[in-house]
Amino acid sequence: MRASNKIIDIIAGARPNFMKVAALFVVADQFPHLKLRLIHTGQHYDISMSDIFFQELGLPKPIKHLEVGSASHARQTAEIMKRYETWVLANKPDLCLVVGDVNSTVACALVASKLQIPVVHVEAGLRSFDRCMPEEINRVVTDSLSDYLFVTEQSGVDNLKREGIPSEKIHFVGHVMVDTLFRMKEKAKELNVAGQYGVMPKEYVYVTLHRPSNVDDEKNLNALCDQLIWLSHQTSIIFPVHPRTKKNLEKINRFQLLKNSAQIHLIEPVSYLESVNLMMNALCVVTDSGGLQEETSALGIPCLTLRHNTERPVTVELGTNTVIGHDGNLFQKRMNDIMLNGDIKSSNKIPLWDGQAGKRILEILNNTF
Repeated sequence: MRASNKIIDIIAGARPNFMKVAALFVVADQFPHLKLRLIHTGQHYDISMSDIFFQELGLPKPIKHLEVGSASHARQTAEIMKRYETWVLANKPDLCLVVGDVNSTVACALVASKLQIPVVHVEAGLRSFDRCMPEEINRVVTDSLSDYLFVTEQSGVDNLKREGIPSEKIHFVGHVMVDTLFRMKEKAKELNVAGQYGVMPKEYVYVTLHRPSNVDDEKNLNALCDQLIWLSHQTSIIFPVHPRTKKNLEKINRFQLLKNSAQIHLIEPVSYLESVNLMMNALCVVTDSGGLQEETSALGIPCLTLRHNTERPVTVELGTNTVIGHDGNLFQKRMNDIMLNGDIKSSNKIPLWDGQAGKRILEILNNTF
């Protein structure tokens, strides 16, 4: 088998990783000489990561679960490296494919690189230019180690070339997250998540907050609460609350205050399909997530990003995203524009965000071998 087939370890550890790698597995049968093995690092444990979740996404059961769990960045990265190295030494792959920018990404890339196994980075080249974000460090290190760099947007190509990555390593293929979004949106349409809270489509704003710069900083979190209170006087809000966000809201005595508002629906974290449904039917999305910036742009839904920068500039240039930072005046102005006029930003088709990125990636790897 090893003489004709090439074994690729597909690394996933945090929830968004699974949506991304699903785009590879659903087209894998078109490339019989590539054998994909799903490795679950266990970086995030999510109860909704059930068998049904994997079946919906078209994912096989992981061939190996490293069961790392939560820890500090250093401890978690080190533990993933130790456990993945043990796996690789016993079950050597021909390639190690990592996605995104989480600790699992950089940890497994380091292990593979040191064992002379070529590294494939999907979603390479993204840069926020903010080294305060652990994800930025993970991106830079992973790209420097990678042999194949698959890029979602032109800025990624430009960043990698500027950093001295040879052009022959860089492949502009589109976005695997968009592949999965397009494949799953019809199933998501069947849901009616907002209706459970008595809210009609296009009569609410979908909110997600989880980044430390927003939810771990008491001053910023209070300011964001004030903005949500203002927004609740204009329209309904559906806000799935991340556990850490909830803890910090309770710490500053704002959780119950928000919950007491008839227009603010604080709910438990939602599944992938529920999130897509909420996004598709929202008047606008307010978030600090990287992935939601892309998904809203792909769907043509206005997005206000509560960060000072974005590593996904195409969502601002060609998509529907506006980077707000902590500018309350800009937030209210942009929201008023959307509520009065709909989305006044143009939403052009983003190059190669057409649902075919996964196929392009496997074609390149297949042809290489």
